[in-house]
Amino acid sequence: MGGKDVTMTKPMDDRIPSPLTSVTPTPPTPRAPTKTPFYEATTAARYARQGLIREIEATTGARLICYIAEHHQQIDRHDVLGIVDLLHNIPVGSPIDLLLHSPGGDIDAAEKVISLIRKRAGTGIVRVVVPDFAKSAATLIALGSNTIVMSDTSELGAIDPQIELKDMYGNGSLHSAQSYLDAFETHSENLKADPRDPVASLMLSKMEPATVRKIERIALRSKAIAEDLLSKAMVKDEAKAKKIASELANTKRWHSHGQVIGHETATGLGLNVEYLPPESPLWIKFWRLYCLQIYTVDNGVKLFESSYASLPMA
Repeated sequence: MGGKDVTMTKPMDDRIPSPLTSVTPTPPTPRAPTKTPFYEATTAARYARQGLIREIEATTGARLICYIAEHHQQIDRHDVLGIVDLLHNIPVGSPIDLLLHSPGGDIDAAEKVISLIRKRAGTGIVRVVVPDFAKSAATLIALGSNTIVMSDTSELGAIDPQIELKDMYGNGSLHSAQSYLDAFETHSENLKADPRDPVASLMLSKMEPATVRKIERIALRSKAIAEDLLSKAMVKDEAKAKKIASELANTKRWHSHGQVIGHETATGLGLNVEYLPPESPLWIKFWRLYCLQIYTVDNGVKLFESSYASLPMA
């Protein structure tokens, strides 16, 4: 009998491979750790400032550290922690720039701050960059540098220390140490001239001898620190350093503690000032960095910042 030829075809093998015979998938290429998106968003301002710090360092060839405090945040002993942290990754002998904005404070703490920076720099140059103001004890820090970098917005202040005195109600207020001593001397002379002078008698009755002696020591200490710092780096001449320190403590010339000492006056006093005009590309970077930083220092915070560290300290 005739019939149709039937061609047998091999069915496709669509069975699921056995796990024992399956091919192990290629592991993904390892990826370097990166900042997570949310962390990057919350810290973007900090990293932008540190990127700008690195730009400035590439221009100057010096390591840049920053100490920024709002107008009522005083220099104190706790600041040493922040400064030491900023110096942690800086090799000994490196030139160092300090961007400084401060109303002043503890003169002994100021001396320690600039001494630590100078020790790390060794024979390297130390510059203090003043974008806005460095007053009183902060001026002392600037006097310990080789050069003070200033522009039209920059100002230093008298080094006459401020002291807190309490009134009869226990309320404290800041007073110029030298002005207090000048007042004591004036009233004493008036009382000698006229023992019945009621004003002199009343004023002297409010000035305790122990307080007067304490204030005298503070005023002398401030000038001594200034002389020492100037003679070691900026001036290197004891007589000239003494003259500059005396001028900066002269309350008859500086009628208020906040009186502006701009770059021309600072140069006239004998300080080594490097003037950068406002349109200078380097000054524009310094000013931009300062603006970004001062915007963050509120609620009693000081900012210590470098390309490595960013430390807001209450």
